[in-house]
Amino acid sequence: MHYIIWTLFFFQDEIAVVFSSKGFTGNVFHDFKEIIIPLINTTRHFRSGFKDFPQADLKKMEKQPRRVVNCATLPICLVSIVLVYATLFQSNDTIFESWGYSLSNSRSNLRSESTNIDVDSQEFLLRRLVRGDDRVRFDSDGFSCHIDVHYDVCVANTPVRIYNKGLTVYVPYDHQPLVKRIVKPYARKEDETAMIRVSPVQILHGNSTINPPPACNFNHNVTAVVFANKGFTGNVFHEINEIIIPLFITTRQFRSRLKFVVTDFERWLVDKYSRVISQLSAYDVINPDDRSVHCFPGAVIGLEYHDNLALNNHDSPGGYSMSDFRKFLRESYNLKANHVSDLRKPTLLLISRRNTRRFLNEQEMVDMMEGLGFQVIRVEPKTMMYLNEFSEVVNSCSVMVGAHGAGLTNEIFLPDGAVMVQVVPLGCEWGAITYYGGPAKAMGVRYLEYKIEPEESSLFYTYGKDHPVIKDPESVSSKGYRAFRSVYVDGQDVKINLERFKKTLVEAKKILETSIPFNR
Repeated sequence: MHYIIWTLFFFQDEIAVVFSSKGFTGNVFHDFKEIIIPLINTTRHFRSGFKDFPQADLKKMEKQPRRVVNCATLPICLVSIVLVYATLFQSNDTIFESWGYSLSNSRSNLRSESTNIDVDSQEFLLRRLVRGDDRVRFDSDGFSCHIDVHYDVCVANTPVRIYNKGLTVYVPYDHQPLVKRIVKPYARKEDETAMIRVSPVQILHGNSTINPPPACNFNHNVTAVVFANKGFTGNVFHEINEIIIPLFITTRQFRSRLKFVVTDFERWLVDKYSRVISQLSAYDVINPDDRSVHCFPGAVIGLEYHDNLALNNHDSPGGYSMSDFRKFLRESYNLKANHVSDLRKPTLLLISRRNTRRFLNEQEMVDMMEGLGFQVIRVEPKTMMYLNEFSEVVNSCSVMVGAHGAGLTNEIFLPDGAVMVQVVPLGCEWGAITYYGGPAKAMGVRYLEYKIEPEESSLFYTYGKDHPVIKDPESVSSKGYRAFRSVYVDGQDVKINLERFKKTLVEAKKILETSIPFNR
């Protein structure tokens, strides 16, 4: 690194700054602590070496030819140092990744698919998707696959060809025999029921001279991201949990400079989440049914997944949190309320179910809610299909009430500080906290739970108070999920004890009153 510093700070022959670039260099902490910051402190006041010289001397200097072209300003010099350093000394430390990410972002809006993507930028972003031994393999041959209990993700920083017939991805690499991998790009790998519906993607990595890939029909200059539209889609929880959040985790850092290849293509699903998809990719999605060959400079096959409705910023390639995801949703859907304090009246959203886990005394519940001063909005599941409109409805509410079920996923659209009240039917305690209660805190949503008594469940009258279904739900769960689901999920309705439930809503209102001046 010494020749870089010498060149940047050799101003004619008047002033010399002598320092060492050894010591603990090669470690980014010591590089900045013992060289870069001291260099700024020592040389900043010279202002390129001319500020304090007499005018006569300055004129004399101006007549002398400079032997080296120096930087116009110190900030430009420092940026140059860091960029050249980052090029010469590859490191896993995150400070240089942050610099590279900021610089690539500043150019992202100037690119189009007709412009060649910055290869270094692509490598930098793809490299963030792999860690540990996976990164070592990625650095070695430009390809690596991460295997997790929930998902598989393969990353290629080399020209690839995606042959839509048979969903085959060719990743050429001359230095090893051809290896075949099978990936199902859906974040629910542990669930056989879901994965049966997901088509496999075949990845051929290695020497392709024996079995060369087909010629390109379409050439693209942005990274491809391949993921599936099947699994448990048709259920809003699984759509958000296994596609939308993983899609954000995996691709947000690319700032729309990528193209989606959607296997098991479902037009209704792409349309439903069109605002999210269009924010994450600046290009139309590819439906593999066209049986063509698409060529890309790199590819990601599969999506990263963290947990139920969760986003771990320590594991996220871009360092994103659930707060960042909710902000992204508000921007995508143009939602106005960031916090409940932005709302002018206490509005309660009641999720009205029509098939299972129904509220048998729903109208009485609404009357009681209105008596407490809430404006009540009742919505049915079919309304939730139209997210462009429904997300605005949810975002305008300070309280959401619903029985345990997929509709509670819409808590992601509530403003910060809002209250989500989950009515927990008999036997559903574990699912209630795992899928909705636990994630609420990371979303900035206050969570209250109303566990029904056996007498509030329709099962009490179907089986009797002494039946194992009532007294020992675990005995039913031990028979497997299907047995559990048929009884507690699909076979149960609820008749709320209004006086007991009223206490929960009063608590919700007290929480809101700490941040919302309802009388304004």
